[in-house]
Amino acid sequence: MDLQRNWLDVTYEEKDDAKEAGARWDHSARRWFAPPGREEALRRWAAAPDIPALLPGEDRTLGDGLFVDLVPRSCWFTNVRTCVAPEDWQRLRRMITTRAGQRCEICGATQDASIPRWLEGHERWTYDEERGVQTLRRLICLCTACHHVTHFGFAQVTGREEEAFAHLMAVTGMSQAAAHAHIDEAFAVWEDRSNRSYDLDLSMLTGAGVTLAVPPDAEERAAASEDGLRGM
Repeated sequence: MDLQRNWLDVTYEEKDDAKEAGARWDHSARRWFAPPGREEALRRWAAAPDIPALLPGEDRTLGDGLFVDLVPRSCWFTNVRTCVAPEDWQRLRRMITTRAGQRCEICGATQDASIPRWLEGHERWTYDEERGVQTLRRLICLCTACHHVTHFGFAQVTGREEEAFAHLMAVTGMSQAAAHAHIDEAFAVWEDRSNRSYDLDLSMLTGAGVTLAVPPDAEERAAASEDGLRGM
């Protein structure tokens, strides 16, 4: 990798505009850069400082291993990607995949577009039931298959349930009976948590200089989730 490149922060939505302005794509780094002589034309996409590999207050031990981790109904479709500015999501995703060595932190798989299998950022949360606060405590790099297991309810409604179930057993060594019991327990926790709304605590991000977008109010998220599911 050429460390002298003039790196850019280009969102997916703006990649065509940046390319037309002269930006080039580094396949090994998976990042846009300004070639010599195009720096001024691409100034609007000049890279911000890298996000630190350990976020303030992040617990890198929280939620190790592969397990079904269902998000309460009121929090569906309100994840870190939707709660931060698009350019900061690119910085966060780059930090997450880089510190994981471009591998899934659960099963060790690498990205492979031919399958397709991607590396994706995932959130680990803690829940304060008394105060009704959902706090971001860790960001983790997952491959597509591990992500489907983690969001097992989403896998069900998108037709990936059998695939996710098989991957859960393969990675954890669970028997069919144990895997079914694990999923049933996860849904019981989900039902209980879905009986209330949670406020989001994203101070782990703001402490690292990440700009937040305004998320929907807790009461609006359930309706947003239903709209999202109908739109699949």
